[in-house]
Amino acid sequence: MPMKFHFLFLALAARATHAIIPTFDGSRHVWFTAPAIFPDFESSLPIGNGRVAASIYGGASEVLGINENSIWSGPFQDRIAATALATEPLVREMLLAGNLSEGRELAYERMISNVTSPRSFSYFGNIEINFGHAEGEMTDYVRWLDTREGTVGVQYVFDGVTYMREYIANYPSGVLAARFNASAGGALNMNISMTGLIKILSVTASAARNNNTLTLKGSSGQSVDPILWTGQARFVPDDRAKVTVSGENLIITKASTVDMFFDAETSYRFSSEAAWEAEMQRRIDAAFALQYDGVKSAAIEDITALLGRVTLDLGTSPDGLAALPTDQRIAHARTTAEDVQLSTLVFNFGRHLLAASSRPSNDGTVALPANLQGIWNNSTDPPFGGKYTININIEMNYWPAGPTNMIETELPLFDLIGVAIPRGQSAAERMYGCPGTVFHHNLDLWGDPAPTDNFTASTMWPFGSAWFAWHAIDHYRFTQNVTFLRDVAYPFLSNVTAFYECYAFENGGHNVTGPSLSPENSFTVPTNESVPGATESVDIAPAMDGQLMTEIFQGLLDAAAVLGIPASDPAVAAARAFLPTIKPQQIGSLGQILEWRAEYVEPVPGQKHLSPLWALMPGRAFSPLLNSTLFDAAQVLLDRRVAHGSGGTGWSRTWLIAQYARAFRGADAWAQLAQWFVLFPPAFSLYNTGGTDGPIFQIDGNFGFVSGVTEMLLQSHAGVVHLLPALPAEAVPTGSVTGLLARGNFVVDIEWEGGTFSSANVTSGSGTILALRVGDGTRKVFVNGVAYTGPLATTKGTTYVVTSL
Repeated sequence: MPMKFHFLFLALAARATHAIIPTFDGSRHVWFTAPAIFPDFESSLPIGNGRVAASIYGGASEVLGINENSIWSGPFQDRIAATALATEPLVREMLLAGNLSEGRELAYERMISNVTSPRSFSYFGNIEINFGHAEGEMTDYVRWLDTREGTVGVQYVFDGVTYMREYIANYPSGVLAARFNASAGGALNMNISMTGLIKILSVTASAARNNNTLTLKGSSGQSVDPILWTGQARFVPDDRAKVTVSGENLIITKASTVDMFFDAETSYRFSSEAAWEAEMQRRIDAAFALQYDGVKSAAIEDITALLGRVTLDLGTSPDGLAALPTDQRIAHARTTAEDVQLSTLVFNFGRHLLAASSRPSNDGTVALPANLQGIWNNSTDPPFGGKYTININIEMNYWPAGPTNMIETELPLFDLIGVAIPRGQSAAERMYGCPGTVFHHNLDLWGDPAPTDNFTASTMWPFGSAWFAWHAIDHYRFTQNVTFLRDVAYPFLSNVTAFYECYAFENGGHNVTGPSLSPENSFTVPTNESVPGATESVDIAPAMDGQLMTEIFQGLLDAAAVLGIPASDPAVAAARAFLPTIKPQQIGSLGQILEWRAEYVEPVPGQKHLSPLWALMPGRAFSPLLNSTLFDAAQVLLDRRVAHGSGGTGWSRTWLIAQYARAFRGADAWAQLAQWFVLFPPAFSLYNTGGTDGPIFQIDGNFGFVSGVTEMLLQSHAGVVHLLPALPAEAVPTGSVTGLLARGNFVVDIEWEGGTFSSANVTSGSGTILALRVGDGTRKVFVNGVAYTGPLATTKGTTYVVTSL
């Protein structure tokens, strides 16, 4: 149910000395009793409609940091090195000969462009509003974010008047909207400006009846083909207010209520300024016609329909912890994970962030996925360029999309892939002489697939396209959408597998890869190779390459079977022939999965990247239900990584949560969750995970947290709908979850009590075969009162009640 606020005003002009403070739900609302600290945008509160977003600070003078997801640092760059094609076979021969340092040096000298980086995510600018209030004189201050409705509120008393601000992001209309209100008639005064950090072409203010606007035009700054944009905010005061213009500022005085509607559009999606400004005006005009209440109700109806598919109850926190402001709860969580409702809140907050930063296009234009910072940024040079880093980070962004029943939020990822495929085809041909498509470890909004950043441990990795191909087939497994499989997933899988059939080569009786690496780890060159004792990363046959190839070649065969493509089809026949030739996974002297072709010494055995464990999570080949030998070896490596300090970033720590969940070790998974709060306490808003990669913000830690919690409660990657596979029974003995999504398109509700499974409802969305497992698999299971003996044929739309003795 939506939270309702009750305010008592004796008369419009009454001046109350205290405001009625809203009551907050500790599992749903992020809230604070002080403003954010500008320009520390990590302390702000985030809203977004997938394309346009705002970071809200809530100070005495308001700052709204605005982002539009196609405002990047410039036009496409062709960064393919002209010498790459001739160099690649030379590098391979050097690696095979044991000249590891020389091979890496040659690769990085001649296979990588002098322009090392793709474009960076950038920043529209700020809407700044001076109310004439003093920071130190506000009382009864509170600001909050509703993770279910996607709204942000600010309330305080100044000079005896209660002031309220409310902010929303509307996906159906494509606008941001706000309402500013004073309890006393005529007490609301606003001096409004727009500022930017890139090349500002113009800022204009206009005061006219029903069209009081501020408009900013900007450019990424290049002399040729820059990204251009226009953003406009329209302000609608009540009839008694006065509106004037002072230079580039809009001045509103003597108002009681002012509404705002904002949109920005860019040259990325439109061919002319007239076209993008017409679209901007259309959106704002439509919102104006709908009026604020209509825009708000439509936004809430939309977002609650999406976020409300899943509800999580991990129990009740002790000692009134859930009633405290969020910053106080976070401080407490640094020493104990007993505030289970805070974990629920972080789960809900992560799903809010995904919905706010990644929604499919509703107007036929290209949608863009959530990047390293989702969609929120206040810099022209954000950490790591705010790009799409595709050797873990952007993939982790979308791990919650399927299991937490938000699968359509993943569609913008496939829009970007569609943009990148022809770029990747050019890279495959010009760098490797191969058909198909290839991406390395970064993309930008133009789909630039070239090697990035000249960084020893990450750059020479031509497997970003393989990881994305896994996302494509997994998207189908959740949705059972044959149209998506036929039109998107299968063509992409065909493209990607065609590349690896060419790129791989025979060595020791198997197909292996190289030059490649294991992101982002390094090894010490052994004494019998060159240069002895050097730290290197580039080699042949990293374990992760084989894991990825195995999944995508099997994925192509699975897709072909669904689509009825015959075994004689060239792509199918080639995949069927190639799959058994992939080098098997190797086990080292400690009983561990071997990360490279040899058991090299690791300078950092606690590496934060869990690349050689990809097949445990998010893959499936190391599942204990599928291969106990490889699973045991995966556990050895996992425990060794943790023992040596892995998890040193927020995203790495949440990957560990999910890895232990996949290993059915619920207590260890919860211990990693607790450590996430200890090491990366979300500062202020939960928006900042306190340094998900060193001292900087990356949003993947938020999304990884959601995924890790979900993997404890439901798994489906191994061919069964597995209920409570890794329940941390001591930490959360009683609880429930509704609406999770399992592969096969099953919607799952689960209840547990006393640390054990109680009951579940499994609703078949597509009429697929249902295989079940509960907990450790030893308890007798009943479906609709009948003992479960094996997989069941289901009827679309039918719910199956699961119980256990």
